[in-house]
Amino acid sequence: MVKCFVFGALNTMREEKVEIKTADGIADAFVYAPDAQGPLPAVLYYPDGIGIRPAFHEMAKRLAGEGYVVLLPNIYYRTTTGPFFDFPLDFNDPKTRARFAELSGPLTPDAMERDALSYLEFLGQRPDVNGRMGVVGYCLTGRMAMRTAAVAPDRILAAAAFHGGGLYAEDSTSPHVALPHIKARLLFGHAENDQSMPAEAIAKFEAALKEWGGTFESETYPAKHGWCVPGGEIYDETQAERHYAKLKGLFADSLR
Repeated sequence: MVKCFVFGALNTMREEKVEIKTADGIADAFVYAPDAQGPLPAVLYYPDGIGIRPAFHEMAKRLAGEGYVVLLPNIYYRTTTGPFFDFPLDFNDPKTRARFAELSGPLTPDAMERDALSYLEFLGQRPDVNGRMGVVGYCLTGRMAMRTAAVAPDRILAAAAFHGGGLYAEDSTSPHVALPHIKARLLFGHAENDQSMPAEAIAKFEAALKEWGGTFESETYPAKHGWCVPGGEIYDETQAERHYAKLKGLFADSLR
């Protein structure tokens, strides 16, 4: 069951607010699509761990302008439709960490996979989608991008993660364990000195990618965790544009 509310168009861009029925409730989300003859490839565009905000609307809209139907879901729909944080963010502050745990706690590996299947089913039912799909995640949702590719290997042709946290861990729930189930072409952009994905974890992750044997690219950008997202102190325009060019190339090569 999907409810759609078309509420605007910017430069021949359709923007829809939608509700998607999942196994765990109703997920609110946004769809961006160019006013072009379809059907078109689709991209599942996960926001980072801070949640949907103006920067991610603009990022999703920009990618849609390349000729994709882009779905931007509220990954925290189980807890709230927003605001996600109604106070200044400071991850050194226990208040921020507690709120982040409240929001992200329900996103277990199984929940991520259930949500991914619901989002992809929604996209697959749209007449403006041709069935060729990709996914991208940032920060926390780098894991979600990998799990999406693993749970839907015959749908997801390309997957990317930028400054993804926790992509490699020494336990059975680590995202890298799902690599044998993935058929997609993969792209990873890591951050320097990232506590959520330190250099040792990156090295082990890249070793796992080589053992997997699929097509992938993985590199560490000379930038801090969160560099891709406009509006924050961490934003690095030069490296953000580099990330966008890589992402655009991945989807152009894989989904067209």
